[in-house]
Amino acid sequence: MPIENLVQKGVVIGDGAFGTMLYQKGVFINACFEELNLTKPDLIREIHTEYAAAGCDFLETNTYAANSIKLAGFGLADKVEEINMRGAELARECAGESLVAGSVGSASTASDAAESDNYLDDVRRAYAEQIAALDKAGVDLLVFETFADVNAMLAALDAAADNTDRKIIATLRPALNWRERGAERIKSALARVAERENVFACGFNCGMGPSDMLELLDETRELTDKPFCIQPNAGLPQNVDGRSIYMCTPEYMAEYSKRMYEKGADIIGGCCGTTPEHISEIAKAVKGVSKADQKARVYSVKASGQDEKLEKPVVPLEERSLVGRKLANNDFLTTVEITPPRSISLESTAEKAEKCRAAGVDAINIPDGPRASFRQSALATAVRIKQAGISPILHVCSRDKNIISLQSDMLAAASMGINDMLFVTGDPPKVGDYPDATGVFDVDAIGMARMARMLNSSRDIAGSEVPDATKMTIGVGVNPGANDFEREIERYKMKVEAGAEYCVTQPVFDLDTFFRFTDAISGYEIPVIAGIWPFTSKRNAEFMANEVPGIVVPKELIDRMGKADNKEDAAKTGIDIARESIEAIRDKIAGLAVSAPFGKVDLAISVIQ
Repeated sequence: MPIENLVQKGVVIGDGAFGTMLYQKGVFINACFEELNLTKPDLIREIHTEYAAAGCDFLETNTYAANSIKLAGFGLADKVEEINMRGAELARECAGESLVAGSVGSASTASDAAESDNYLDDVRRAYAEQIAALDKAGVDLLVFETFADVNAMLAALDAAADNTDRKIIATLRPALNWRERGAERIKSALARVAERENVFACGFNCGMGPSDMLELLDETRELTDKPFCIQPNAGLPQNVDGRSIYMCTPEYMAEYSKRMYEKGADIIGGCCGTTPEHISEIAKAVKGVSKADQKARVYSVKASGQDEKLEKPVVPLEERSLVGRKLANNDFLTTVEITPPRSISLESTAEKAEKCRAAGVDAINIPDGPRASFRQSALATAVRIKQAGISPILHVCSRDKNIISLQSDMLAAASMGINDMLFVTGDPPKVGDYPDATGVFDVDAIGMARMARMLNSSRDIAGSEVPDATKMTIGVGVNPGANDFEREIERYKMKVEAGAEYCVTQPVFDLDTFFRFTDAISGYEIPVIAGIWPFTSKRNAEFMANEVPGIVVPKELIDRMGKADNKEDAAKTGIDIARESIEAIRDKIAGLAVSAPFGKVDLAISVIQ
């Protein structure tokens, strides 16, 4: 599939460092890495195969410095065509369904430019020879990478214009002190590259780690509407016993890659220090999120064309359920979250629900495979809880089911009188016990909210008539502490426009974060149900702060939990903190969704009472 089609379908994953891998496999740093295409082809195949297995959409050829200027230093200037063509051939043998990208690296340094009057003419000729060879070898696209000198990049693009019509990804190497040197300088360089007609995608690689690269991306993404490519190093190299070691873990880079995608990166890979392990984690982390966004976009378009067909009036909110009536009448709603068990029996779950009902709790929240875990069916659990005499709020996660199954489950729930729904996109499989499981993500929470709205009006997502209208209350999840706050607010508004009638927040610990959220949704208000999590220990507070993405826990709360003398005191302190949070936000919320940590519903009930 051509690179432009891949980008249209979602985020594209590139490979990682080739030189790093060769070094790790025993090749000396002063060797000519590109010559290994001829002398050690099995080693090159081995690395390509590892990257292909990691989930790359394209493999870069081992031809980064395979130009006459660089090869001349090894006495190989006469082997430009042979090395490049062999490099493309080896990548093709290992690529499978991945594309093959011809790697073209910088042919010179700033000192070369200063010492040579014919600098640009020389590099242009060198690039022309290399590009012609890669084109002849039949690569699918070209990647011009690690160019610190924008004039050299433009010379390479000139050479490409005369020798190939392949799509080009052109990435500049930013200086770590780019702000000190003047932000406008790097912005100008990127703009000059982006305006070239033969540049398909542009961006940055090398020079800095993921954190700094994310900041640079945020500063420059708006400069072009072309696809944006980001390939950071695995941090900055550290000297360990005389070796340069890159310290960023695969998981760390994966988390930042998700943020890069959220900030507008279309093509994500790695540079110095990255390995197949890094790329594998990046692919798992980003592909699922991207797939959800893309599928939601597709079905949103399909559904929006049917909106004018929503002719049948829906059942009024107050007539759909107890939850709907409370929301419609501005009566404070209290709910407790009980996670389905990892067993066949639901009796213990039902007993907890009955205890909540006896304590005056209005409804039970039922997560659907939280943290991508294997558990009893949320729908079956909802049925049993309804039998226990208390209203269930069924969470519906799009991670594991396609749009056919999702709509079928909504009809099934309606047939059993379960009308209260909370739609969440869901955690990607990689965070759970089955990291290699396939995430479906046909739609996200926005798409599901629209789907529910249409079923409430006797239409399915395709616009076809359904005989019986459902009576779902349409809830969605929100995260006031999201890493990309602006994107979270934008998605919140899209959820409201799609049909959301109330929202449930992630657990609230930091009051400033919560108030920032409520201020930002002005004009799009729907009832806000505040998520509340009573800490059970300092360790539990630290886990929420460090291991749950998007959760902000002030240090003073962690320190306060640490002062508890025993388990009972810790539980009391956790309840007190939760109650204080509720008191502080009481006039901004329509109800509570209190979690029962480790299934301890007594803690949740104590918070509510």
